Amino acid sequence: MGRGRVQLKRIENKINRQVTFSKRRSGLLKKAHEISVLCDAELALIIFSTKGKLYEYSTDSRIEKILERYEHYTYAEKAPKSPDLESQTNWSQEYGKLKAKVEILSKRERHLMGEQLESLNLKELQQLEHQLEISLKHVRSRKSQVMFDTVAELQRKERGLREQNKRLEQELKGKQKVNSIMQRDKTVPSPPLIAEPQPTLNTGCPKYKLTLRSFTKQADTLLYVVICIK
Repeated sequence: MGRGRVQLKRIENKINRQVTFSKRRSGLLKKAHEISVLCDAELALIIFSTKGKLYEYSTDSRIEKILERYEHYTYAEKAPKSPDLESQTNWSQEYGKLKAKVEILSKRERHLMGEQLESLNLKELQQLEHQLEISLKHVRSRKSQVMFDTVAELQRKERGLREQNKRLEQELKGKQKVNSIMQRDKTVPSPPLIAEPQPTLNTGCPKYKLTLRSFTKQADTLLYVVICIK
């Protein structure tokens, strides 16, 4: 006797429902992959669990391309509509696009954080690994550049401080030299005025006689004064 048709209805047991979901999901993803390979078909598969967990599969590297094609055929207007209805339809389309993109971006963000990777196959995991390696390479390159710029800035400041210290040292030496000269001049006494012998000079005048006096000042100036003595 043949096996009867199984009636499809919601599984009431939560654990059994989750187990069935996992098995059927894996089988569905496998069937999607097989039909894409065997029939060279482009397809996108999006599954949300009861907890809101997202599972997806696409033959293209970007599922957005397939979704855009789907939206193009689904929301194509084949008959004129009123302005209000057309505006409402456009808003609905835009909302659907944005919602789908947000879901995809959220899922990719979780994948980049290493979360919810059980739905990815080997090819998707390899693509994710390659993307992470590229991102890590960019981060390391930027880190090296920042460190190089920081070291260069510190070296520039160091050279500036050395030059400033050198100028201050030269100014200090100059001031010390001037102070030393001024201090030495204060300690050297001035030579006194020295009166030299007084030569006499006969002018032939019977009433007066001239006396020649000479004075020296600071040992470098000779001054002669002729004094007429009566």
